[in-house]
Amino acid sequence: MAFESLTEKLQNVFKSLRGKGRLSEEDVKAALKDVKMALLEADVNFKVVKQFINSVTERAVGQDVLDGINPGQMVIKIVNEEMTALMGDEVTELSFRPGKELTIFMLCGLQGAGKTTAAAKIASRLKLKSKKTLLVACDIYRPAAIEQLKRNGEKVETEVFSMGTDVKPSVIARNAVDYAVKNNFNVVILDTAGRLHIDEDMMDELVDIKNTVDVHETLLVVDAMTGQDAVNVASEFNEKIGLDGVILSKADGDTRGGAALSVKAVTGKPILFVSNGEKLDQIEPFYPDRMANRILGMGDVLSLIEKAEQAALDRDEEKDKKMVSRLKKGKFDFNDYLESLSAMRKMGGLSSIMSMMPGMGGKMPDLDTDESALKLKRTEAIVLSMTPEERENPKLMNPRRKFRIAKGAGLDIAEVNRFIKQFEQSQKMMKQLPSMMGKFGGKRGKFPF
Repeated sequence: MAFESLTEKLQNVFKSLRGKGRLSEEDVKAALKDVKMALLEADVNFKVVKQFINSVTERAVGQDVLDGINPGQMVIKIVNEEMTALMGDEVTELSFRPGKELTIFMLCGLQGAGKTTAAAKIASRLKLKSKKTLLVACDIYRPAAIEQLKRNGEKVETEVFSMGTDVKPSVIARNAVDYAVKNNFNVVILDTAGRLHIDEDMMDELVDIKNTVDVHETLLVVDAMTGQDAVNVASEFNEKIGLDGVILSKADGDTRGGAALSVKAVTGKPILFVSNGEKLDQIEPFYPDRMANRILGMGDVLSLIEKAEQAALDRDEEKDKKMVSRLKKGKFDFNDYLESLSAMRKMGGLSSIMSMMPGMGGKMPDLDTDESALKLKRTEAIVLSMTPEERENPKLMNPRRKFRIAKGAGLDIAEVNRFIKQFEQSQKMMKQLPSMMGKFGGKRGKFPF
């Protein structure tokens, strides 16, 4: 998961701070030396690290901190605040031209950074805001990129404008804008060509597009997994064509954290979005404070709540009420199990959920691997091979029924037995839920929130 190594190292440093009743100036400086090494190993820009450590040290060695009731916690709070400030203090959103005036966004970046996917992801988000968006294929060097944009456009139900590979990108952009104006589009997103490395031809092409159409914002897509290289790329693009913001792609990979922590400090340009998966809905606004919390292992409960709320919008409200009512009574059958699997997928998978829980960021194994996904599909196949009566009443299970279910799911009987045993254990926990709710909620049968 993203930042896992950095999170784990920082949590070890903070654990030693929390374990001391009093802190000396030497204790703080020794801990910050470990923080410095962790950041450098995470590929954070060395100048950024130096400034960050100086800022934290200046605040953390004061008498108010060292003589405080909980000095270790105070130092951690300062680290969190300085890390948030490093990444921009507040969230920066896309800006749009006033009224019905057409807004043009140009996406740029190196080849393979994820521009084409990011374009469709942004279009998907804008659709939720009732923006009529036109995706424009300006990468004339890779026919596959044009086809990919068209496929992604279909998936997010967004029109794609293309003129093939024999027309200059600036001409395609001009014609696309004319088409958008005539057909009452609100937004145009230009998906431009990339190169393996920055070169003059690519920059000249981007400048030509900006001279031809009135680009409102130029957004750079960088691969978060490239660490410090992503920051170097952002600096060059900003210097040569001018940027308004950055999109971090592939942030769900083995990301060391260097790009997220360095790009704003080095370029002065904010990170607008973080793309954290291949699915076209897996992109979210970049919140510096929430990212700092995740990196420091404090979780991101606000984003988790938002994911849950978004998933709830797609669910049957009446069905949800029935499920909550059943859980309050300690009831949990195979139909409920299927519902919980569906809800978990809509929230981005189990790893995504657990990574937002406080204390889990650097410790959880990847629960959404191909192997884990296969296991979930097998358990789903087992439940789907049951009759409606069996799903509603798990007590009906007997050897004959289990053999039939195993055959229907194409699995060994041992796997069916193992799943049903695990399910029975889950049922026992669910039966304890009403008494737990009564204990924490003051009144029996009431949720404590």
